[in-house]
Amino acid sequence: MAKLWGGRFQKNTDKKVDDFNSSIRFDKRMYRQDIKGSKAHAQMLGKQGIIPKEDADKIIKGLDEILSEIENGKVEFLIDAEDIHMNVEKLLTDKIGDAGKRLHTGRSRNDQVALDLRMYLLDEGVEIKEMLVHLLDVLLSLADEHTDTVMPGYTHLQKAQPITLAHHLMAYFEMFKRDLARLSDWRGRCNYMPLGSGALAGTTYPLDREFVAEKLGFACVTGNSLDGVSDRDFAIELASVLSMIMMHLSRFCEELILWSSHEFQFVEMDDSYSTGSSIMPQKKNPDVAELIRGKTGRVYGHLMGLLTTMKGIPLAYNKDMQEDKEPIFDAVDTVKLCLPVFCDMIATMTVRKDNMLSGARGGFTNATDAADYLVKKGMPFREAHAVVGKLVFYAISKDKALDELTLDEYKQFSDIIEQDIYDAISMQTCVNDRKIIGGPAEETVKAAIKAGREFVNSIE
Repeated sequence: MAKLWGGRFQKNTDKKVDDFNSSIRFDKRMYRQDIKGSKAHAQMLGKQGIIPKEDADKIIKGLDEILSEIENGKVEFLIDAEDIHMNVEKLLTDKIGDAGKRLHTGRSRNDQVALDLRMYLLDEGVEIKEMLVHLLDVLLSLADEHTDTVMPGYTHLQKAQPITLAHHLMAYFEMFKRDLARLSDWRGRCNYMPLGSGALAGTTYPLDREFVAEKLGFACVTGNSLDGVSDRDFAIELASVLSMIMMHLSRFCEELILWSSHEFQFVEMDDSYSTGSSIMPQKKNPDVAELIRGKTGRVYGHLMGLLTTMKGIPLAYNKDMQEDKEPIFDAVDTVKLCLPVFCDMIATMTVRKDNMLSGARGGFTNATDAADYLVKKGMPFREAHAVVGKLVFYAISKDKALDELTLDEYKQFSDIIEQDIYDAISMQTCVNDRKIIGGPAEETVKAAIKAGREFVNSIE
């Protein structure tokens, strides 16, 4: 087929170059945005008297018909037409004739693709926001069930202090809450309308860019035509936000993988979110969590790929920038694939409360509380730290937990220790005396859950 840009050329493009150059196989997913942008552009051209009003009306009607035909599977996109923009334009011209050739007036594919990609990612961002809000809701519901489920907290993957599962879950609530804020911040920077930038230097036609921006729902127009066509910060920033989301999912999945092992037995994944072994009959593998963890590296790679693609590109548009779409599309697809399955996985898992409590009782997680007990009796903290360190060493040698030592054994290390030591180092006391904001005490976590619920309910 004759190229829409082929007037200057005397030879046909080599077939291999057509295949190499074409982006329709992946940018066809932007057909809705391309048609929506073209309709707004055509309406503006007619309003401004740049093209006849009747031609603008024909274009808009033709584009509506093309949209319906695409969505009903009646359109086969052409490799020779290179991209979604030229495919739609060819379909339009074939449908309405010469009026369709007026659509590209005052526009370049450079600002057109920048428009389409921004609109597409903004639409995808809305879906990801909804998925994050659902995840926050799932975490709140799960936390509400486990405000009294005591478990060990860890540092260095060594048992540290007792907390509750609710407290642990609310830590992830905070992470994903920040992800939601980052997504909102990104949206503000992405919400600029680049159409009217032309190839790089704008146009001599009296375009009404603000009119088009308003029709398309953008907050404002881009301020520099060079930047308007060459900026891909919005794609890179979204890839960064998506990488953070995946990082948080991956951290949680890593813990779930550990917790579902025989060594921990803190949780058991539902059969519907587990897989087996082709050779070992006993296996029940947390493959969903492992695959989310694995897909995190995929999204990271797309972020690095986008940064690397853009790092050496001079102003303004260069063909390198065609390489922006596949990575950001796949990053979006991956996050949208992972978030729902992760939500369902944690909502259906079985929590082994007894094993969590037993885990908290082991490993001397109440040692800090023993030291605090001595401090409250008047001993300087550093001295109390040393005393309890010796107590722990002694308990290890006797194969006992701290709450299994007799009062006589305690008094070998300090005369100020009395019978009330046992209440001070009980798991419930260790957790519920930490009432400071952000702490694991049941009343504190319940207040955090209530605040979290109010936050989620306030999201528009």
